[in-house]
Order: sequence, then structure tokens, then C-alpha cells
Amino acid sequence: MAVANNSDVLADLDTEESRRTFLSQFASVTFAGLVAPAILLNEVERAAKPASTSAAALADLVPMPDVPEAAVGQDPIIRMMADLRRALQKPIEQRRWVMIIDLRKCTGCMGCTIACVTENKLPPGIAYRPVLTQTTGTYPNVSRRFIPRPCMQCDEPPCVPVCPVNATWKRPDGITVIDYDKCIGCRYCITACPYSARSFDSGYFYSDFEGGEPQPYETVPAHEYGTDRVRTRDGAPVGNARKCHFCIHRIEQGELPACVVSCMGRATYFGDANESSSLVSELLGQPNVMRLKEELGTEPKVFYLV
Repeated sequence: MAVANNSDVLADLDTEESRRTFLSQFASVTFAGLVAPAILLNEVERAAKPASTSAAALADLVPMPDVPEAAVGQDPIIRMMADLRRALQKPIEQRRWVMIIDLRKCTGCMGCTIACVTENKLPPGIAYRPVLTQTTGTYPNVSRRFIPRPCMQCDEPPCVPVCPVNATWKRPDGITVIDYDKCIGCRYCITACPYSARSFDSGYFYSDFEGGEPQPYETVPAHEYGTDRVRTRDGAPVGNARKCHFCIHRIEQGELPACVVSCMGRATYFGDANESSSLVSELLGQPNVMRLKEELGTEPKVFYLV
């Protein structure tokens, strides 16, 4: 496919309608193994629509680009997107979202961490998906392994029963969430989590360390939980516990979590484990699957391939 001159392309995309049309034409095309056009299309549509406090309403507003049929040897994201769209046709209580991370493929690039911070507009000191480093052996025979650590989305989440105001609970599809408007910042859930997967929003902005006011990029609305919320010093989520939520606002629009699509090594997989034909179900059948701290009985839904 011929590539047009950059100036010509920019001249043709000077209106919102032309940009949307351009992205629609390329929404199902993959470039270098990525599905960026599809993601960009949804970002354009989302920016053009009014804010909604309902995830279901937001899903109705944003059209889903068509996904081509998966083929052998093709980018696994294509198949995962098809699996996701199929799972969304089922009632929420019949879905069981899981994440699988192949530690043999993870290079420790931190791309997933950065994508998560960007997607959720996270402030300094908070990362929903840090990448831990494990070093084994004795010099000079040393090896290193990188372990991304999102929220485990436990089937038996210890963070839920300790919340005195019921601000955190498990959804029917298994994702544990937080109601920022109910949370009183007691931090009991942070202490209860054996995976250190929860953080406390102390209200800092990146600009605080430069002696200035919050910059424009720090006042962009975040789409967490399907609500466009601008973070301010005197309102939620400041003073609340925060955590990974598998990018619910993306899932319910038919998009994969930001950490999945940003992984350059395709080390992260996501899908519905209740669907026997899904990619994640196939991977869960492998003998090299493990979970962190299984002995605690929390039944995490994040699995690792070792």
C-alpha cells in the first residue's frame, strides 16, 4: 500500500468528520502487528461524544470497529478482540475475565506500566501495573525475570470484607472495583491486600515537584469506571484507595485493556475463561501455569506462564 505525503494527509484531516472517516477506513488494518487505528478511532469518537456516567450508555455511544477473522500466525490481539466481542454478547454474570502473563516473553520494557498510567491519568506515586524484577543465581551465573503485577482480581478478595463502607466489591464478572464517592480513605483494603496491588491517592500532581500549578495534561478527564472524572485536589479520587480494574471502561466498549495492546512482546493475554474456544482458555490448559500466593486461598484471576 502506497503511503501518502504527510502534508497531504494532514491537509485532508483538517476536520473532525474527515479524521473519523479516515480512521474508519483503516480500523481493521494492522500495522507492524498493532491495532492502533482501531484504538485511535474509539479515542476520536469518545472525545467527540458528551460525557456519560454510565458504562453501558458509553458503550452505546461508541461504535466498535469491525475485527477481521483471526488466522493462524496472525497477531494474537486480533483473536483476543474477537473473543472479547463475543463474550460481551453474554450476560455479565456468565463472563469470567482473566489475564495471563507469559514471563518468558516479558522484556521488562515497562510499556504496560506507562500505557496504564496514560490510560487512567494516574498521578505521581500510583501505578496500577508495576513490573517487578526477580534476580536469581550467583555472579557471574545470574538470571533476571520480569513480573508485571496488576490487581489479581481475586475470586476471594481479602480487600472486600474489610471495607467499613462497602466502597469496594466484586462485580458479577469477577472484577473488584472501588466506588470513589463512597471510599473514606481508611486504607484497610490496602493493608489487607497480600499483593500490594492497592495504592492511596494523596493528592499530588506532577507539577507540585516543579513549584507550579497542575499542567493541562493533569486535568484531562479519566475514563475510569465509565465516568469522565477530572482529578482535583479536593475531590475524589484524591483521598481514596485506587487499583487496577482491567480497564473496565475499555472492556465494555469492546477494547482490550491498555496493558494488553501496548505489550510489544505480546506477553499479556486477556479474555473470558468461561468461553472454551477463547485464547485464554487454551493457555490455561498448559502445564506451566502458576498464580502468585495460591496458598492464601484468594483464587487470583491473573495467571503466569513460566
